[in-house]
Amino acid sequence: MRRFGLWASFAAGLYVLQTSILPLTAYHGISPNLMLLLTVSFSFLRGKRLGVLMGFCVGLLQDLATGTFFGVDVFSCMAIGYVCGKFSDQVFKDQFFLPLTVSVFATVAHYFILASFMFLLGYRFPFITHLQNVFLPMLCYQFVCAYPVHKAACWMDQYVKGKQ
Repeated sequence: MRRFGLWASFAAGLYVLQTSILPLTAYHGISPNLMLLLTVSFSFLRGKRLGVLMGFCVGLLQDLATGTFFGVDVFSCMAIGYVCGKFSDQVFKDQFFLPLTVSVFATVAHYFILASFMFLLGYRFPFITHLQNVFLPMLCYQFVCAYPVHKAACWMDQYVKGKQ
C-alpha cells in the first residue's frame, strides 16, 4: 500500500507541474501531457497490468480535472499503457532513445484516439490545420519532456523498490 501512495504522490506532483507551471510555456494553449508520458514510462517499468492501472488513474484524473469528453483520456491512457506494458519485457529500460521514440508513438495514438472520438461525436474541425496548430506543437513538447519524465520515473521505481 505504501508503494501505491508513493506512486500516487509522484503522479500528483507531475500533474501539478503539468497544470501550474507548464501552461506558462504553452504555445497556442498546447502544453506537454506529462500524464501520458508517465503512463508510458510506468508501463515499461512495471508491465501491462500495472500500466493499465496507471493509465486508468491518470486518465481519470485528467478527465475529472479538465472537463472534456469524459472517458476519452481514460480509454486512451489505458490502451497506451497496455500496449507499452506488453513490450516491457522486450526492451532495455535505461536506453536514451526508448522514451523519445515511444513518446512519439504514444502521442500520435493519443491524438488520433481523441480526434476519432471527436469525429464520431459529430464535431467537425479542419484536420490539416488542426494537425499543424495542435498536433505538431504537442509532438515537440512530448519529445522534449519524454526523457526527463522517464528518468524521474526510473528514479521513483528504484526508490520504491528500495523502500520495500
